[in-house]
Amino acid sequence: MFKYIVKRILIAIPLLLGMSLLTFVLMQVTPGNFFDTLKLDPQVSPETIAHYERLYNLDKPLFQQYFHWLKNLVHLDFGYSFHYNAPVSKIISSRLFNTFILSLSSMLVAWLVAIPLGIIMAVNRNRFIDKFLSFLSFVSLSVPGFFLAILLLYFASKVGGLPLGGMQSVNFDQMNFFEKAIDIARHLVIPTIVISIGSVAGLQRIMRGNLLEVLRKQYILAARAKGLPENRVIYKHALRNAINPLITILGYHLSGLLSGAALIEIIFSWPGLGTVMLTAVRAKDLYLVMASMLMGGVLLFLGNLLADIMLMWVDPRIRYD
Repeated sequence: MFKYIVKRILIAIPLLLGMSLLTFVLMQVTPGNFFDTLKLDPQVSPETIAHYERLYNLDKPLFQQYFHWLKNLVHLDFGYSFHYNAPVSKIISSRLFNTFILSLSSMLVAWLVAIPLGIIMAVNRNRFIDKFLSFLSFVSLSVPGFFLAILLLYFASKVGGLPLGGMQSVNFDQMNFFEKAIDIARHLVIPTIVISIGSVAGLQRIMRGNLLEVLRKQYILAARAKGLPENRVIYKHALRNAINPLITILGYHLSGLLSGAALIEIIFSWPGLGTVMLTAVRAKDLYLVMASMLMGGVLLFLGNLLADIMLMWVDPRIRYD
């Protein structure tokens, strides 16, 4: 396993470099840049713009700019955000925790709800509960996230009891630790439901299909013929093999933990990375876009690597030579 991990890391390095180079080229060759917006401001002189271009080597040839960014990256210098007028590392670190807890809570809710529902649907195939849950999953997949967010916000405004936006209450600084945790949890409820509903619908159908396929296997028939209890057949023998494809999907979900749900964050005024990344792309904030891309690539690699390790742990038949 150690050799396999080292091999994956060595493969990931050129992939991340190629991804970063492609992103850098696309950001530079597309029309316009951040300084074009500054040129429209009469209060900003051409000398000031030229100074910033020299300061960040943006007046150099394209590949020279890229290698300068790589050199700074080795020293963990992610560059400077022109739009936010602050170092990129400071901007990301200030929003990192906010997006992480929102993404993690929605992922946990989705998986903890979807797996049991998928098992119930498979065990009760073609019965009322299976058809009813299938209908709900189709409806959940069909409803756009932003529309569901607006509906839940309207419902919460009528019922009361839950915050309608933001991450903290006005008196957050005067609260103790437990009160702060409860306050953040209350703000998490509605956006977590909105993000997780679509995932629940998709995951429960995958779980249902996988489990139904495994239940048709000969070894399941043999286990039942031996007189084993149905719960043991399903949860010990069938589920263990049916969950393998979901572990691979879990790796991709982990890679999206910090990418955020930009539209949902905007609707709920959640101060996360999703809105920052969207703003960076729209403003052509070069170094902030590069840092966001690199972070997403690293998380994708780590998520897939973790999924491979979990697959080997769950299924003893899998070995990485």
